[in-house]
This record gives sequence, C-alpha cells and structure tokens, in this order.
Amino acid sequence: MINNANFDAPIADINRWRTLALGIGGVGSLVMLISFLLFEDQREDAMRAWLLGFIFWGGIGIGGLGVLLLQYLTGGAWGVVIRRIAEAASRTLPIIALLFVPLALGITNLYEWTHLIGTGDKVVDWRQPYLSVEWWIARAALYFILWGVMAYFLNKWSLRQDQTNDYATAVKLGEDSSKFSGPTMVFFVLVVSFAAVDWVMTLDPHWFSTIWGLLFAVGWALSFFCFAVALLAVLADKEPMNRILGSRHFHDIGKLMLALVMVWAYFNFSQFLIIWSGNLPEETRWYLPRMEGAWGVIGMLLIFFHFAFPFLVLLNRNLKRNGKWLAMVAIFILFLRLLDMFYLIGPSPRIAGHGAGFHLSWMDFVAPIAVGGIWLWYFFGQLIKRPLVPINDPFLENAIKHGKEH
Repeated sequence: MINNANFDAPIADINRWRTLALGIGGVGSLVMLISFLLFEDQREDAMRAWLLGFIFWGGIGIGGLGVLLLQYLTGGAWGVVIRRIAEAASRTLPIIALLFVPLALGITNLYEWTHLIGTGDKVVDWRQPYLSVEWWIARAALYFILWGVMAYFLNKWSLRQDQTNDYATAVKLGEDSSKFSGPTMVFFVLVVSFAAVDWVMTLDPHWFSTIWGLLFAVGWALSFFCFAVALLAVLADKEPMNRILGSRHFHDIGKLMLALVMVWAYFNFSQFLIIWSGNLPEETRWYLPRMEGAWGVIGMLLIFFHFAFPFLVLLNRNLKRNGKWLAMVAIFILFLRLLDMFYLIGPSPRIAGHGAGFHLSWMDFVAPIAVGGIWLWYFFGQLIKRPLVPINDPFLENAIKHGKEH
C-alpha cells in the first residue's frame, strides 16, 4: 500500500475551474429563469431545453455510477485510475436531483400527456394511473433514492479503504464492493430504463420502444467515459496523475469507448430495423418526422459522426495510447452525444405551433451550458475531497505499473 505519498488533486487549478463553471452556470440559469417567467409562449421551449441539458449532464453523473459498478465487477487497471472520477460523478446526485426540480415544477409545460388525461385519449387513459403527474414525480424521487443508496455504499467503503492501514481490511472492503456491484448492476440498469422512459420517451405519449432504456444505459456510460478521458488528459501533466497515468490506461479506456460506440449503434439500428420492418403506424410515427428535413440531416450526422467516424478512428492503437488525441476524440463524441439527445427530445407537436417540424431555439444552447456549469461546479467540489486515486487499494501499484508498460 502507498499510504504516505501525496495523491491530492491540484486544488488551486480545480478551484479556478469551479469558479468559472459556477459563474457561467449561474448566469445561464438566471437567463433561463427570466425567459421562462416573462415569455409564456416560450415556456415549452425553455423546459425542453432544460430537459436537454439535464439529460446530458445528469447522464454523465448517473453514467459515472454505472461505470463505478462496472469497474468493481470487472477489475482492471483502468478501473483503479478512473475510480475517483466515477465516485465524484456519483456523488453529484444531490445537484442532479436539484436540477430536476424545474422539470417537476414545469411538467405541464413539457409533457403532452398531462393535458390528455381524461380527454378520451385511449392510449393515455389505458396507461393510467402509471402516467399521472403525482406518480411520475414519485417515481423520479424513487429513482434518485435508489441511485443514492448505490452511490452511498460504494463511496463509503472506498473512503474506509483510504482510511485503513490494514491490508486485510482493504482487501475485504474491495471484495464487499465487488459483491455489492453484481446484483446492484441489474437494478441500476432497470432504474435507468424506467427513468429514460419517464423523462424522455413519454414526451410522445403514444409511442413506445422496449430497447429505450438500454440506449440510455449505454449512452450515459459512453458520455461518462468521454468526460473522464478529457479530464484525465488535462490532469495527466499535473501532480499526482503525472506519476500514475500511462499510455496503456488511455488505451484500455479507448477500447471501452470503442465498444460502447458500437453497442450504441447496434441498439439504435436494432430499434429502427424492428420498428420499420413491422410497419405499424403506432410505432413508425416516431421516426417519420425524424427522417425529414433538418431532422433527417441530424440523423445522418449521427450515423456518420457518432458511429462511423469514432469507430474508424478508435481502431487506431496509437491514437488510443495518446491521451491528448484520445481526449480530442472524446470531446468530439460528447458533442455528438448532446446532438443525439437533441434528436431524441427535439421534435414536439406542442412547441409554439411548429408541429413536429424542425425547431431550434437559442435556449437549446443556453440551457445545456447553464446546467453544465452548475454540475461541473459541484463535481469539481467532490473531486477535491479525496485523493485522485484509491491510495490503499491492493491493486494500485500493479495498476500504475500496467499503465507505464510498453
């Protein structure tokens, strides 16, 4: 064990990032609030844009919890060096829940089904009482509680491992986390599936997809890995990560990014193929507006730049071993992840009479920046609370050696 070395985060640098993030997030949130209060005809625009920012940044935090469970299940050097970023992301659940509050308060401005209850709409009536305002909010609270329990135990055992000087205790705490992560991963994917259905799929109350939850479970994990790679590349030249990170760490994470890009494409293609070949109006109606005009262009961009380009680039071994180049690819994928969320959330028959045609508001740019600033401020605050690596993890020394090997 390497108890005595200094593995604290570069606090001065991170505090500067926190201050900048809070300033940007605070100003952006204030602009969104003023717009929502003053311009009644743009309230759905504001709520839809806030949902876009929430799903993207909240997905990175929730995806970090999923990756934390995954690394305890699979082991590997990549899991040791990325664990503290994943733990910090999982501890952002309180701010993610707070960022969800505007959606809960403005639910009637965003979700069409809230106006169809009791109107004779057979689909919405059949989905009662599941599709009701009270039950929708109650389920959201339950999701955050369940995620919070998962994050609490994993972070608690990790902190105790940092504090112990006994090797056997450190090993046992790691084993406890691994045993906990097995069944918990199943529940995690189920909770993500229900949340994705409630928060995004019900934007269209008449449409459904059985693979929807897996799309988000994979997509949020990919978002977190891209975010983590970008952060690791920035920290790689600073103490203490310049003593820890090696080219093989980036190579391993790059392979995971490649795998998730492929799985994301596979799930999306499977959903499209099954629905389109079935040719049922109640299923294909979701795709029809997304295959025309600007939405169709966005769909093609996602095929070529969310899948084909990253797939080809990430096949290159040398690129995956170069932290800065891999970070550039990761940031590129993150922008495409945001575009993918916009593609899923965007078309709405209720936005200011635009129908399901293409509609882009200035709030679609401001809201993700506002939510991102607040989330990053909270994330960086969590990141500096603990050493950047699990200092008493029995596998830390081997993980460092693995990264430095040629």
